[in-house]
Amino acid sequence: MKYETQKVAYAFFLVAMGLFALQVVFGIMAAVVYVFPDFLAQVMPFNVIRVSHTNLLIVWLLIGFMGCTYYLMPEEAEREIHSPMLAYLQLGIFVVAGVAALACYQLGIHEGREFLEQPFFVKVLITVSFLIFLYNTSMTLLKGRKTTINLVLMLGLWLAAVFWLFAFYNPGNLSVDKVYWWWVVHLWVEGVWELIMASLLGYLLIKMSGVDREVIEKWLYVIVGLSLFSGLLGTGHHYYWIGTPSYWQPIGSIFSTLEVIPFFAMVVFSFVMFWKGSRNHPNKAAMLWTMGCPTVAFFGAGVWGFMHTLSFINYYSHGTQVTAAHGHLAFYGAYVMLILGVISYAMPQLRRTQPFHQVLNMWGFWILTSAMCFMTFTLTFAGAVQTHLQRVLGMNYMEVQDQLGLFYAMRLGTGIAVVVGAALLLYALFGPIRRGTAAGSTLSAA
Repeated sequence: MKYETQKVAYAFFLVAMGLFALQVVFGIMAAVVYVFPDFLAQVMPFNVIRVSHTNLLIVWLLIGFMGCTYYLMPEEAEREIHSPMLAYLQLGIFVVAGVAALACYQLGIHEGREFLEQPFFVKVLITVSFLIFLYNTSMTLLKGRKTTINLVLMLGLWLAAVFWLFAFYNPGNLSVDKVYWWWVVHLWVEGVWELIMASLLGYLLIKMSGVDREVIEKWLYVIVGLSLFSGLLGTGHHYYWIGTPSYWQPIGSIFSTLEVIPFFAMVVFSFVMFWKGSRNHPNKAAMLWTMGCPTVAFFGAGVWGFMHTLSFINYYSHGTQVTAAHGHLAFYGAYVMLILGVISYAMPQLRRTQPFHQVLNMWGFWILTSAMCFMTFTLTFAGAVQTHLQRVLGMNYMEVQDQLGLFYAMRLGTGIAVVVGAALLLYALFGPIRRGTAAGSTLSAA
């Protein structure tokens, strides 16, 4: 660790992983309800469990992105963070907002818009926290070295803040509401977050592959261009059935097909860089997460997204378990694995040790990834059966759900495996340091 203020990232990583653990808990609770519908029905209804699960995902990913930015920005800008005090302040505000949102959900207080259920005052707190974060990191960048990595990262973060403002717009017309609702939900995860993903991935490859920065930055420009070109009009695949004009069907189908390209480019980018690299980096666990991220993202976001993005297929499959299959693997591959990769790389340096508990970390990787892949296959088959019975044969929704019991039981089994993998990973990252790996053997951040 070259810069003292990089230690700010440790607090963000700690909070992010705590919320990750809580998200996993709510996820396994939801999986139990699918198998045993009366589970906690009188205490915490399924809709509360689900909204808690999905909102925790968004919150901990955002905190994770912030921690990653505070870790890499000093190295990329070659100066200390503008104000560590502001960093801790905005983390505190964000945590208060997250806790308040969870408490409100338990009490039935929310705005009712999926993923944007946060009460108005919570949205205001999130906005204030995000603005402090952007000010702090932007000032660090303006006073320091400008690289492709930190410029693309800040572009993605600023655009995320801009599109977040549409969360405050809640029109009475449902079609108009959905048009602008996707400007947050889609343009985040399939647009500007991809810029954040590409820059963080580029940073890890520079640090661990040994390939020249200029080579990696050229690839980064290509990926960013492809992401913005396909992602913006790719929003059209959400406009098929919400009352918008019919021209969105060909536009959405064409540009959604193109969305596969930047994810494939990230896979090629990562493997080519490691193939060209000459550095045998000691942090094998971080390398595993780094290589796994674009690979799983390509299948989860790219292949599984393409499977039901064409309008004539989506007519039958939208809103089924096929969507759930795509969503789980896409989020896990593109963003969860990325943040876990940065944390796995950063923690030994933040704790001033050699890479520790690497075997446990890699076990966590394989258990989590295998479980998420099996969960995706299970939900995909469940969605195919659901689509045929419900949308083709016209069976009643609840009758169809009775036919999917085996798939839901298998999904519960994968959820238990996710809990095991997450526990191993958290212990590997934050558990006690073994003797013989302590300070004095700090890894070089070069």
